[in-house]
Amino acid sequence: MLEDTLIVTLAEFGRTPGINSSLGRDHFASAWSMSMTGCGIKGGACYGKSDALGNKVVDGEVGAGQVFATIYKALGISPAKNYYVGSRPIPLVDAGMKPITAVLA
Repeated sequence: MLEDTLIVTLAEFGRTPGINSSLGRDHFASAWSMSMTGCGIKGGACYGKSDALGNKVVDGEVGAGQVFATIYKALGISPAKNYYVGSRPIPLVDAGMKPITAVLA
């Protein structure tokens, strides 16, 4: 089924690498992870790197536009494509966003 299905796991925030005073972990936008598997994604690929404590991205930082460009490309949809509401173009991602080619099959 993974030949025709893309599975994406992500959230709007990561979690802090350290435990807080309530023995939990707070929202953390500085460095977080996600995973993609299935159609269009290279199995076992890994992209980006945080510092040794997981506090900040030190290599391969990407934004949401690049993530969604990668998702569309993996599904065989051009990230540059526009959908239309009447005559109004609605882009899938912001202009100039490129997919993360290192994880594409």
